[in-house]
Amino acid sequence: MMKIAIINGPNLNLLGVREPAIYGNTAFDGFFAGLQEKYAGVAELTYFQSNHEGALIDHMQSIGFDYDGIVLNAGAYTHTSVAIADCISAICTPVIEVHISNVHSRESFRHHSMISAVCKGVIAGFGLDSYRLAIEALISR
Repeated sequence: MMKIAIINGPNLNLLGVREPAIYGNTAFDGFFAGLQEKYAGVAELTYFQSNHEGALIDHMQSIGFDYDGIVLNAGAYTHTSVAIADCISAICTPVIEVHISNVHSRESFRHHSMISAVCKGVIAGFGLDSYRLAIEALISR
């Protein structure tokens, strides 16, 4: 069975209450439980969220040589973090960058990702379904 980690960055702990017009009104915990049920027997899914860049890096380093895939929504760090990009480059586990919203239809500073070039792929704009699409991509590779 595959081991896939979903890692969320800053402010994504507020899903369900944060800007529902952009991010929806579903809390991530319930959504994640549904993913675990959907992929039971196919993939062991784990979840980690932090508002701290170093904690995200520490977690990716701790699993980045043993897991089959990482689904990463780095939040605002997507647009600023060379450190997270360097971490992704250093580990063996493939990383798929995800975004709930279509970042290219939003503010111009969100149009550039510091991590896209070192990720296996990018999925954006499909709401929480972006996570499922990333899991499907990892399973089918």
